[in-house]
Amino acid sequence: MSNTTTTTNVAAKNLKKAQKAETLYKVFIYVVLALLAISIIVPLVWVFLASLKTQAEFSGNPWALPTEFVTKGFWFTNFKQAWVEAKMGSAILNSVIVTALGLLLLLVVALPAAYALSRMEFHGRKILNVCFTAGLFINMSYIAIPIFLELDAFNGWFEGLTKISGFFTNNLVMTAVIYASTALPFTIYLLSGYFATLPHDFEEAAYIDGAGYVKTMVKIIFPMAKPSIITVILFNFLSFWNEFIVAMTIMPDEKKYTLPVNLVINLTTGSHEAANLGRLYAGLVLAMLPVLILYVCVQKQLTKGMTVGGLKG
Repeated sequence: MSNTTTTTNVAAKNLKKAQKAETLYKVFIYVVLALLAISIIVPLVWVFLASLKTQAEFSGNPWALPTEFVTKGFWFTNFKQAWVEAKMGSAILNSVIVTALGLLLLLVVALPAAYALSRMEFHGRKILNVCFTAGLFINMSYIAIPIFLELDAFNGWFEGLTKISGFFTNNLVMTAVIYASTALPFTIYLLSGYFATLPHDFEEAAYIDGAGYVKTMVKIIFPMAKPSIITVILFNFLSFWNEFIVAMTIMPDEKKYTLPVNLVINLTTGSHEAANLGRLYAGLVLAMLPVLILYVCVQKQLTKGMTVGGLKG
């Protein structure tokens, strides 16, 4: 009887220790998450408040709240200056064109490719998977200069044929093509991993009803993979929208500046004292708004899309 009681007491103590350890672990996780959230939220709030300051207010305490936007009606002066004087309007339009066209081209190529690599058996499938996986380790900025030199060579060839100079550079469409092609490995990797987890029963039922590969892919697989598709759209939207190196290298013409290039060239010129910091932070707010709005709209689908991943061989 005493042995049973001792065993029960030991088990109870071990259970209490395990519960205490689990509680401490949860507290640690919550503290870390709270600190990460603060580290993200505080800079965003600071940039927004800084966008409402006058140039004189930046000479004092950087953490001081803006005051003149209330007392003197200085609400949107910085935003107006960023939009008109720094040409943010045309830069945003260029970024929208490049990003939208790049995403369209990417999805047109990546969706069928990922479907074929994950749902079909054919010769060379494993080799293609290896090639696309290797492409994950090639950063876009590493190949910006080689791409520019190649396009510049095409410019000379095309000018000799058509007398049109600079066709392949300073071209929004060509930049979108470069964005889409460099994003293919990551997009195919993520989509293939999601497609591979979907059951084959729906496809087999569609084949029995007379549907072909294309109809089955479009009507059955793509709707089922909506969370994963939205995930790659968001990730690549962020990549294309914020990309600087390739856009600056391929499109040096001021009229073709995308948003990141325009922020650097037109809003940060001069020394710290000479630069209009309020206008700069207003430009940053304008650049962040589309990203924040898109994230709010797709956050639920993004969570679903990230729960399944990994490429199945």
